[in-house]
Amino acid sequence: MKTIGWIGLGNMGVPMAINLLKKNYTVTGLLRKPGQTSPVSTYGAKTTPDMQEVIQNSQVIFLTLPNDSACHEVFQQIITYPIQGKTFINSSTISPNAAQELSELLSKFDAIYLDAPVSGSVKPAQDGTLLFLIGAKNQKDYTDNQEFFEILASKHYLLGTPGMGSKAKLAINYYMSIVVDGFAETVLFAQEQGIDRNMMTQIVNDSACGSAMTQIKTPSVLQDDYPTAFPLKFMLKDILLAQSQNWDTPLLQAVAQSYQKASDIGYADQDLMAVIKAVKY
Repeated sequence: MKTIGWIGLGNMGVPMAINLLKKNYTVTGLLRKPGQTSPVSTYGAKTTPDMQEVIQNSQVIFLTLPNDSACHEVFQQIITYPIQGKTFINSSTISPNAAQELSELLSKFDAIYLDAPVSGSVKPAQDGTLLFLIGAKNQKDYTDNQEFFEILASKHYLLGTPGMGSKAKLAINYYMSIVVDGFAETVLFAQEQGIDRNMMTQIVNDSACGSAMTQIKTPSVLQDDYPTAFPLKFMLKDILLAQSQNWDTPLLQAVAQSYQKASDIGYADQDLMAVIKAVKY
């Protein structure tokens, strides 16, 4: 079996790595902060603060990092080590331009780069039901790594060359931002008309407008508590990345304003459903 490295053991990286460990893959995880520990150790992963050890011990390295700058920083370290023939599957949500740049960088060192962001948050990551949105230089790079996509996801799509996966991720996250913001405003509008949250969330979820997303977010809305599944600050980042792709419609501007306001008033690190706190604030 291929040996695996993991860089970015956060909310998404941990459950994804655990699912590979459960299938008996050998995983070496990078501890990026001093004194850091990780739950992956409980499942048999080796963890180390030494990047070189992760690279040396792994044929395939997954990355689940927060943004462009983190990815650029990590890859500048990676290329200082021998990486010829190794595969890097980047499941971070980054700009399409960054994905293209990283692919070109890795090709200079005869390494393989897959632009492979995922759609789905912590629960789908735990359940192995993510969607992989993949950009690869060729069909073989994609096919050679399907074994991982089959374990970690319910579906995986080859969309074209590196950068195309990131474009699809920005599009689906833009849609998610609209659904969540719309759900928030619907509930609050109904509440102002004398219809309580419990009743209105039932109506939404029982109607043609209901979705897996509204069902997942209903408990948070009812309890007015927003534990982090997908941090609001990351959704705001993705909305702004979509805007940077020359997509700046009135709807995008309105959604960006809602998430920016929620971030500014202190909800950046809570779940994106906390955007409800910014409505009519």
